Formats: sequence, C-alpha cells, structure tokens
Amino acid sequence: MINTYTLPCKIKLVCENVPYVKSVSIGVWVKSGSAYEEIKYHGMSHFIEHMLFKGTSSKSAEDIAVAMDAIGGQMNAFTSRDCTCFYTKTLSSDTDTALDLLSDIIINPSLDEKDIETEKNVVKEEINMYEDAPDDLVLDLLYSECYRGNPLGRPILGTAESVSSFTRDDILKYMKKMYCAENIVVS
Repeated sequence: MINTYTLPCKIKLVCENVPYVKSVSIGVWVKSGSAYEEIKYHGMSHFIEHMLFKGTSSKSAEDIAVAMDAIGGQMNAFTSRDCTCFYTKTLSSDTDTALDLLSDIIINPSLDEKDIETEKNVVKEEINMYEDAPDDLVLDLLYSECYRGNPLGRPILGTAESVSSFTRDDILKYMKKMYCAENIVVS
C-alpha cells in the first residue's frame, strides 16, 4: 500500500513498505528541470545536480562517497525536463545514513567557487559528448522542433555559453526559487 503525506514544512512524502525486501530506495524529487529555466539559467538544473555532489558545509565530496561506500550503498542523480532527482539505494538498516547524506547535499551544499569553475568544464565536456552521440542529438532536435520557442525545446544540459556564464549567486538564486519545500517530493 502506498501512503502519501504532506509534512508540516510542506514537503510531500510518498512511501510504500514492502516487508519482504531488505533494501530501501530513497528519492528526493525536485521540481527543477529545463522546462522551468529562464534563458539566463539554461542548463542550471543539471549544473546544480552536479554541484550538490561536490560537498557540503560539513562533508567533503570524498566524505560523502566514503560514507555511502561504507554501507555498500549507491547514490546518484539525474535531471530531466521536469525534475531533478537525487537518490540512494541501501540496505533498509542504513536508511538513516542515506537520509542524512541526501538531506545534507540538498540543504547544505558548499558551492565552492573553485568547484563551480571546475564543474563548468566537466559539464561543457558532457555537452560535447552528448552532441557527438547521434541518438541523443536527434532527440534534442525533435524537441527543438516540437517546442520551438519554449524551454521544453532546449537541451537539458544547457549550452557551453550558458553554463560558462553561471555564477555562485546565480546558483543560489535559482536554488532559493526551485529548491523550496513546495517543489520537493521524497519517496
């Protein structure tokens, strides 16, 4: 049975207990995808996905990876046109650790200037690789034609120019707008 709750802080919680399963998958879904980006922030949702794994105010990127590896878990994320999802897969006995790591990267990201500059190059290389893959490129071209003039028609990753222009202030403004309780579902 699936249970749905709205917490006092307005975050939505969707749960299903499967008693015979010894693992847990936790996803934090944020209503932050390319469909919601103003042209100035084209690619920002995907860029933030990358940045949140660079460390928090209390943990380095290595600390986060080591903590997840120590419990044999998995932590990853993806960005689409309508959302960004951060998720873990662990043993059910490690639920507290998974929730701690997920909440920390979302609530307390360090967003270090040096990491931002480094990650711009990583994302630009990802854009180049994506543009060299015909099966990926043709889908973006189809979206571009179907949704001409609409944010849905733009590539999720952004462009080299848009990503290069991001500042720490831009990231903070975008996160303040999009990473609010009303835009978050935890499942």
